[in-house]
Amino acid sequence: MKITQFPLHPDTPPEGMTLKQLFSGRSFDLEAAQEQLKMLMAEQGLPYSERTHTYNSRLAQELAKWAELQPGGGVIHDALFHAYFVDGINLARVDKLVQIAGSVGLLEEEAREVLESRSFGPAVDGDWRRSSELGVTGVPTFVIEDRGVVGAQPYETLEQLVAQSGAERRP
Repeated sequence: MKITQFPLHPDTPPEGMTLKQLFSGRSFDLEAAQEQLKMLMAEQGLPYSERTHTYNSRLAQELAKWAELQPGGGVIHDALFHAYFVDGINLARVDKLVQIAGSVGLLEEEAREVLESRSFGPAVDGDWRRSSELGVTGVPTFVIEDRGVVGAQPYETLEQLVAQSGAERRP
């Protein structure tokens, strides 16, 4: 599985902003959305805390691109999810990202170097371009070939996406 990064709110300042600020001026029921997300997470057995802030995830995306190339580094995605959606950690802070990398067994010194040098920035830029080409508008988005579905989806919907791609069911 290839994970492609997507710029959900790329203009979010490094210090973050409240969700009320993010959705200000839009006809958006934040409380209802929080309840819906909480319910979906519970149905899937995923941890979730009610968030009050959003943070810029660009550095976390760069860290994840690097981590995917490290032995066992794919576990960074779950750790970043938990840090953001459960613990409310600001993923724009290098020190926090380095701690998260270390918590899953990645070398903190290497993680810091990757983040400070921004060496995986071009890879994330490429992902952002690809997301735009595919018409991605939200996360998560699941894409197989030229078909995709946006948002948290039930297993049956994902199964249908895979079947429509021509994949054969394994016995």
